[in-house]
Amino acid sequence: MTSITATCSFGLIFRRKDSENNGVSMHQYNGLRAIETTIISVVSLDSHIFNFLAYIFSASKSKAIKAISAPKRETDPKKRVVITGMGVVSVFGNDVDTFYDKLLEGESGITLIDKFDASTFTVRFAGQIHNFSSVGYIDRKNDRRLDDCWRFCLVAGKKALLHANLGQQILETMDRTRMGVVVGSGIGGMTSFSNGVEALIQKGFKKITPFFIPYSITNMGSALLAIDTGLMGPNYSISTACATANYCFYAAANHIRRGEADIMVVGGTEAAVNPTGVGGFIACRALSQRNHEPHKASRPWDQDRDGFVIGEGAGVLIMESLEHASKRGANIIAEYLGGAITCDAHHMTDPRKDGLGVSSCIAKCLEDAGVSPEEVNYVNCHATSTLAGDLAELNAIKKIFKNTSEMKMNGTKSMIGHGLGAAGGLEAIVCIKAITTGWLHPTINQDNLEPQVDIDTVPNVKKRHEVNVAISNSFGFGGHNSVVAFTPFNP
Repeated sequence: MTSITATCSFGLIFRRKDSENNGVSMHQYNGLRAIETTIISVVSLDSHIFNFLAYIFSASKSKAIKAISAPKRETDPKKRVVITGMGVVSVFGNDVDTFYDKLLEGESGITLIDKFDASTFTVRFAGQIHNFSSVGYIDRKNDRRLDDCWRFCLVAGKKALLHANLGQQILETMDRTRMGVVVGSGIGGMTSFSNGVEALIQKGFKKITPFFIPYSITNMGSALLAIDTGLMGPNYSISTACATANYCFYAAANHIRRGEADIMVVGGTEAAVNPTGVGGFIACRALSQRNHEPHKASRPWDQDRDGFVIGEGAGVLIMESLEHASKRGANIIAEYLGGAITCDAHHMTDPRKDGLGVSSCIAKCLEDAGVSPEEVNYVNCHATSTLAGDLAELNAIKKIFKNTSEMKMNGTKSMIGHGLGAAGGLEAIVCIKAITTGWLHPTINQDNLEPQVDIDTVPNVKKRHEVNVAISNSFGFGGHNSVVAFTPFNP
């Protein structure tokens, strides 16, 4: 463990041992200027994180710490994690290319709700999926019973497997004990749960369907996908609200790195556009109420933003060890470099004003990925269009990345709304498509940007951009922070 005295270039806090007592003198620095001093108990930094942060600091004007060495990426093909398939269910349909093409066009998928009668709700619009079809992926009998959350999961998961050339006939020839599933959901089968409670209240417990509990609990997406495909490796779900999918990517990659699996089917799914979901978020005062202009409601970093737009869908990746992918001749789309997870430990719904939870998560992600801040030139932001959240994320990004002249950041949620537990899955696909196409989708509704936004948000029109390293941020209620990094694949 390491104690250091350092001038810090992005507002993190370091300690100096005070020789006259057992306390610690804490200084927080912004550039070269100390901005606050507090006496607190001893805190230590893990030596690996110390080494990485020292490298970051060396790039600043401070000469208190000399550069140690640039971080190194993983080179062992057994531990390198590549992406070999993608599957999506979205407001723009179930095809990955169509999904991204619509985003590049700057098309809004936000519409008036017609899944239920929302006429008495103060919010009557959402990123609702219309005309969803599971034909060819779920048998008719189960399709009628399933909650949409699990229907989305099964379709996106199976499409990802097919994209990776892992159809059922091929799977049956492989060692499926080394293939796992980690598809999370922030809420789970909310419609199934709501219908079960309604049956209990109106008709009594004898009228509750036997599928009430199984189709409500959040692990069922991973379970059903494994049951249908025979994948017997690590299988569970993670539920960390809107950070869920990135948590799943991080966990699944570590299964591969530790040699516990060769292939993982990973992502997030959500279907909360229902009376309970919409009503619940209205009660939280989290949603935009721009009912007269639904397509303009989600407007990250714009001064006229008034809350997020609830969305739904699923985004699933096939993560695979480079060694395994190479042996089976898989088409490698991109590479997962690393990730990190942290907690704000601050408030149920509000972000930390100092951005420490987010900035430390980004720093830890870069350390895990083996890249320096200078290598990152694209950030797919969480950017939900909330008053506090957008600026808190921006401030955290600025703490880590000192030179943002070549950086681009955008907000996918400006067009599809906030997919909650599915958001990170959908946005990981966006990052990978940005890498493979060389185009970044716009952040729409950028009409009156906050004055402190001095990073290119790709306002309103797509831009060409050769992505070197992309990071994707996802944060959730409870203070859950998650960041993952992707890059073009180079053998």
